[in-house]
Amino acid sequence: MTTTAFNRRGVLRTGLAMGAAAAAGFPALHALAQGKQFSGQTLRLLTWSDVTGQEVLTHIAKTFEEKTGAKVVADRTGGTSDMVAKLKAAGNRPQYDVLTLAGVGQNTLAQAGLLAQPDLNQLPNLKDVDPRFRTSPDGTGIGYLLWTGGMIYNTRTVKTAPTSYEELWSPKYAKRLFLPPANWADALDTIVAAAKTVGGSMAEPEGGLKKLAQLRDRVLTFGENPTQIAELIRTGQLDIGAVYPPALLAKEMRDPNSGIGSTYALKEGFFADLMYTVVPKAHPAKLELAMAFINHTLDPVVQGKMAEAVLNGPVNQKAVLSDYAKKSPHIIKPEQLGPNAIVHDRALLAKVREDWIKRYTQLLT
Repeated sequence: MTTTAFNRRGVLRTGLAMGAAAAAGFPALHALAQGKQFSGQTLRLLTWSDVTGQEVLTHIAKTFEEKTGAKVVADRTGGTSDMVAKLKAAGNRPQYDVLTLAGVGQNTLAQAGLLAQPDLNQLPNLKDVDPRFRTSPDGTGIGYLLWTGGMIYNTRTVKTAPTSYEELWSPKYAKRLFLPPANWADALDTIVAAAKTVGGSMAEPEGGLKKLAQLRDRVLTFGENPTQIAELIRTGQLDIGAVYPPALLAKEMRDPNSGIGSTYALKEGFFADLMYTVVPKAHPAKLELAMAFINHTLDPVVQGKMAEAVLNGPVNQKAVLSDYAKKSPHIIKPEQLGPNAIVHDRALLAKVREDWIKRYTQLLT
């Protein structure tokens, strides 16, 4: 254990010492004794500018401030690629302490040598995380939520939730189905899903690519605009789509009359892509503060709040879910993360990504 980590006995000794010091009239130490151990310190966070980023500020940043006394200064940007560009442009200049971003961004920044190695001893909540979702393969990223994808369907026109991706090829859905756009990671998932319907896999995708070609004249649209997808479902023009994350339709799905259903109960499985918090090598605050923030992202209550707000799967197996979240088919529960969860092989996807995008585009457009 590092010198920055602490054990229970150390906390007790520190608490007694701080209490005595506070009684002697030291306000900063009094704050520490009350659990505000980072009072007066500032953490600089980079997150998304969309709804997910707003929920990060509400359920993670704000509650972290209340719990620790630290101030969180957030910078928000369009997407993971923008975050990568910002950090690369900053180089060795300390600009941010923590980033929340998608797996592809973590991988890109790690390969560029821009990420610090987290101190896992300072992340006590990590012990309750499914081992598959604790860190990135190189250890520089700490998983905090799962971006999950399955099938979306129109509850008004599809009375029973689909149980297989094979439904995409049903003649009754011709010109009434949608697929993800080629440049999304979900398109790569769709190739794997198609492969699985013919006995293939991520490592053996050829059968799936050939089968996807059969949908060329059956696709109504590619779901680049979630608001449009929601409207097409509402007006009865779309029936099903895959592989698509419910998180993109979180706002619309809160309306019980939206007609948008989702399912992960598919015989070929559903897709789970880990999202990360990372610390740049050059960071303005102390590492202990960044580690405390990351540990807070894994807090059981925080995990439950974020899962409900953005329809991402919690990674903490002890996540505290509301009754609504427990009943919601749109939110993956810890107990569902068994063998039916298809976890991305990032090394393989990095090798095939460009080729798969090109072939997906050629086959379907």
